[in-house]
Amino acid sequence: MDLQNELNKAGGFKNLELLAKQVVEGFVAGMHKSPFHGFSAEFAEHKIYNQGESTRHIDWKLFAKTDKLFTKRYDDETNLRCHLIVDNSSSMHYPELKQYNIDALNKIAFSVLASASLMHILKKQRDAVGLSIYSDQYDFYAPEKGSERHHQMLLYQLNNVLIKKPEARKTETYTYLHQIAEKIHRRSLIFFFTDMFQTETEEGELFNALRHLKYNKHEVVLFHVFDKEKEERFDFDNAPKRFVDVETGDHINLYADRIKENYETAIQAYFNRIRLKCQQYHINYVEADINKDFNNILTTYMIARQNFM
Repeated sequence: MDLQNELNKAGGFKNLELLAKQVVEGFVAGMHKSPFHGFSAEFAEHKIYNQGESTRHIDWKLFAKTDKLFTKRYDDETNLRCHLIVDNSSSMHYPELKQYNIDALNKIAFSVLASASLMHILKKQRDAVGLSIYSDQYDFYAPEKGSERHHQMLLYQLNNVLIKKPEARKTETYTYLHQIAEKIHRRSLIFFFTDMFQTETEEGELFNALRHLKYNKHEVVLFHVFDKEKEERFDFDNAPKRFVDVETGDHINLYADRIKENYETAIQAYFNRIRLKCQQYHINYVEADINKDFNNILTTYMIARQNFM
């Protein structure tokens, strides 16, 4: 059996690594001047030269541009560890798509491409990255490493999330966040992609699990992934529709306009509670609307990295 042909027929990203590279390069090209030290189009990591240090690694080209002395950082000098967490429950596969590209993304595809883009930067920065994927079970775990082989394996696992769509798989964020927190022993920068929709767990337990991630002085960023048009504004036409819970199979027939106001009030209240709890637990909350580009994701990474280091 030709594995590549099978993967292409399955409908994942044709070349996730190349697409992530294009996302990052487009982001960098759009920056007129980065305010962040050590962030350039080549992602060469630099640090300010201190008098008395060896001049061997001074970047003279950068000196010519900035009139300041910087030295290049190498593999053995970087110590950033990053762990990506992706919610792979059935609700993350909304809206249902047959093919994925930069202009056609659902919540899980957005999370996969955003994660791959962060991995591309981390690879260029020579940092270690790990990955956890969960739904109603702990689908995948890999500790933080920085090798090329490890990078390719994580890309494969991310793309595989799109190929093997889960059917009626409930979200058990509470259970698996606790398990993930127990696995990450060394201080790390954690990026968590989820729509924060739960089927089984009470809110209090969910937020306690989020707080668990803060143990060991981890820096945690929660990317709240959702379709703002449909899931927050409930922007549907007023023809009669059947709304189906993709995780439980429960459904209801109704006219969208008749419940739009009540729905918006309830969802806004829930989203506000999430923001408040994140603020309370010192978790960086970031809205990630799948209808927008990835600039907010990558800018958040840059700020979080600088604060973390």
